Amino acid sequence: MSVAGTMYTSAAIAEAMAAIAFDADGLVPCIAQQHDSGEILMMAWMNRDAVAETMRTGRVCYWSRSRQALWRKGETSGHGQRLVDLRIDCDGDTLLALVDQAGVACHTGRRNCFFRALRDDALTEIAPVLVDPKTMYGG
Repeated sequence: MSVAGTMYTSAAIAEAMAAIAFDADGLVPCIAQQHDSGEILMMAWMNRDAVAETMRTGRVCYWSRSRQALWRKGETSGHGQRLVDLRIDCDGDTLLALVDQAGVACHTGRRNCFFRALRDDALTEIAPVLVDPKTMYGG
């Protein structure tokens, strides 16, 4: 995704950082929601650098706890997120990123990460795989 989304000034970034209550590990959960449909796409973690990069560039960036590195959404898969609006909840301990999702949001190849639901007392997959993960990640 090459088109930049909403970008914020240094003053706005500083204001947001002051309002965010990062946890003891320096992280805050961020819910990604498709800006026009309201579809909840995923939840991931952000650290200060990820928040700042997202706000500065308009391209959503998260913190990968498994890799211990910044994770620029779509960098590997090509399915990125353009920031439309970044919101901070009342306690400052959760972010909501309104995004324009290119392609699928989930590493399983589904549109969103919330594709399992209880149906008839069983956990059931309720959304199809749209893109083979091997195609996205080469392997």
